Amino acid sequence: MVRIRVLVVDDHRIFAESLAAALAAEPDVDVSAAGSGPTALRCLERAGAEGRRFDVLLVDADLGGNVPGGRAAVPVQEGNADGLVDGISLVTGVRGAHPGVRTVVLAEKDDPRRAALALQAGACGWVAKDCSLSRLLTVIRGVLRDETHLPPALLTGVLRELTAARKHRTESERLVESLTPREREVLRCMVAGLGRKAVAERLYLSPHTVRTHMQNVLGKLGVHSTLAAVALARRAGVGPVDLTGGDLAGDVVERGGQLA
Repeated sequence: MVRIRVLVVDDHRIFAESLAAALAAEPDVDVSAAGSGPTALRCLERAGAEGRRFDVLLVDADLGGNVPGGRAAVPVQEGNADGLVDGISLVTGVRGAHPGVRTVVLAEKDDPRRAALALQAGACGWVAKDCSLSRLLTVIRGVLRDETHLPPALLTGVLRELTAARKHRTESERLVESLTPREREVLRCMVAGLGRKAVAERLYLSPHTVRTHMQNVLGKLGVHSTLAAVALARRAGVGPVDLTGGDLAGDVVERGGQLA
């Protein structure tokens, strides 16, 4: 018998243990539980190192007590001040670090916007916490066949959200394309959280020049703050500049060896 290895990730201990016990009663399911995002990632890494990888992650949408809403996912390695990571961020982290693991989000209520965010993050399904065990098992087995599972009542709303997100992304990409190469590099520095002085030092420019570039970036993107520019950049798929130092040589080459 091929066994399915499931990891339940929920910081509500009673719910997590009850769900794990119910799933463990199935003859073809092995189940473990984790109470936080970082703990779940450690479980995945340890299982992979031992050759017993998990197949499916069941993730609480409100993991850590946070409601993602429309904000960007936080880095799974950092979490918030309490070391917590929300459910959508965990899905993003798992997709990047463990692409073979299917994730299903468990939610207290149906929410088209958050369900769409979960799918964009890499989730294979969105399931109500109060669904039947047979329904949950159907979803678990279905995602292993590369199926995507959503409650029928959410389909229209999720499609609307995904369509709108794609429209916003396309518009954001068009605006970013209007930037010069140097302005795009400045934008990447802004995405990385660098201030004007740090950007100047990194790109071998004067603070005044960087200020001009930043003003041009905001103007071309049609926004009025760095935060808004970063949000738009993220929608367009613009990532942060590499802070390890690997881009510095490229910065010099781009300017023909001129550091001023």
